[in-house]
Amino acid sequence: MHVERVRDAASDAVADYADLTDVALRSATEPERGIYLAESAKVIARALAAGHRPRSVLMEEKWLAGLEPLLAAYDVPVHLADAAQLEQITGYRVHRGALAAFERPELPAPAELLRDARRVVVLEDIVDHTNVGAIFRSVAGLGADAVLVSPRCADPLYRRSVRVSMGTVFQVPWTRLPDWDEAAPLLHEHGFEVAALALADDAVSLRTLAKDPPERLALVFGAEGDGLSRRALSAADRIVTIPMLHEVDSLNVAAAAAVVLYALTDLQPEHGSGG
Repeated sequence: MHVERVRDAASDAVADYADLTDVALRSATEPERGIYLAESAKVIARALAAGHRPRSVLMEEKWLAGLEPLLAAYDVPVHLADAAQLEQITGYRVHRGALAAFERPELPAPAELLRDARRVVVLEDIVDHTNVGAIFRSVAGLGADAVLVSPRCADPLYRRSVRVSMGTVFQVPWTRLPDWDEAAPLLHEHGFEVAALALADDAVSLRTLAKDPPERLALVFGAEGDGLSRRALSAADRIVTIPMLHEVDSLNVAAAAAVVLYALTDLQPEHGSGG
């Protein structure tokens, strides 16, 4: 690595980090440019451990000593900036120490992930990056083999998704599915029963599913507000609902995913968590 001090906040050298608060812009341009951003030393470390290749790093000098051992093997520029410059470049006050731009890994074909998987999570058109990141964290902690996201689902490698997932998005295999007319036959071809989480008169309880889950199961979660599309429901082999009290009919999608995964997972962890 080679350390450089930022002289000009508008320099092309730090263009990867410009205007990070513009979600629409970044969501469009980062995939096009083949990059994603990792924020905080822990998340950067997890990206490196997953074999992802850094392009550059931007941080205050006080964080250099902690990240230097991780970056020493890479020929990348490390840009040092003061707090005011960081805010000018990114558009917000950077509290988490460091940002790193990484090359996006090539996504595997869906069939490659499905071949050896037994339980997968499918995300249809979820727009909130926080929810996407939280679901990845639940998948990593509660035990599914992969995540498959619809063509219009929010980017799991968007900075907020990565941060909320605590870098578990680098640990969980994932890819994008085609639309349902191709996705449903693909899931069934690989022996998956498709269970859609939704409200319906003919829905079965999660308790029923948990008593005797199929050997291969795809759990489908839908967008905030609207839930699953008619095409997703038509592709499902069964519709599943979480039993609720006090006339509450649904949970936030990230909370629902955590509940479902926990109900279906026989956990014997060495370490637990209180929250």
